[in-house]
Amino acid sequence: MFPDLFSIGPFTLHTYGLFVAFGFFAGLMVAVKMGKSEGMGPQQVMDMGFIIILAAIIGSRLMYVLMNISHYLERPADIFKVWQGGLVFSGGIICVVLAVGWYARRHRISMWKVADLWAPAAAMGQGIGRIGCFMAGCCYGKPTDLKWGVVFTHPHCLAPTNISLHPTQIYSSLSGFVIFVVLILLHSKKKFEGQVLLWFLILHSTSRLAIERFRGDYRGMIPGTQMTTTQFVATLILIASVVILIVLKSKKSRQS
Repeated sequence: MFPDLFSIGPFTLHTYGLFVAFGFFAGLMVAVKMGKSEGMGPQQVMDMGFIIILAAIIGSRLMYVLMNISHYLERPADIFKVWQGGLVFSGGIICVVLAVGWYARRHRISMWKVADLWAPAAAMGQGIGRIGCFMAGCCYGKPTDLKWGVVFTHPHCLAPTNISLHPTQIYSSLSGFVIFVVLILLHSKKKFEGQVLLWFLILHSTSRLAIERFRGDYRGMIPGTQMTTTQFVATLILIASVVILIVLKSKKSRQS
């Protein structure tokens, strides 16, 4: 594909970083527009957006580094080369949830309300950001004979070259866009605060577990199991989200 768009002297515009930036911007615009329905002004949403974007980058990068710790112990400077690829969405989710909780408590607003606002934005950001993964060749799939398999040939791409692979980046991108549509529809009809966030976590984790079966890149293994680190984290998030959703729904029913 096209990991690098162009170079001017020492400066190189990496396609991955560009699409991740587009994803963050699109997600922010979604949140600003939806903030009106939650009684939040554009400036307040922008302030939250800065914190959430920072938390997303730190959390997703930290998870990736931990999953590839041997490489980064030998090359610690590579930890900061985010533009070359290497963000784990599940790690970003965990860090963002913590950041949202901190922001909501500091400003005395409902954490669930804030989270419901940003959940569709996160899905949109994922859908766009994964296109960057496809361009860079990271998060690549296993070899396949299927007609829609993709062959990477660029010498700078992160995927194995000259072999047909599952386009797992596109699978993830499409799932992000589908989840975004579902959450937008749900947001207008939600019955209680937290419902949109929890359905985002459930849908994302479920799709991640399904797509993970076709991933070909190494993401670490849980000792004594056949689960990757990503599968393990996604499973924990899925179980916790289902339990919390049931609890909140039961609480709402009792209040009604």
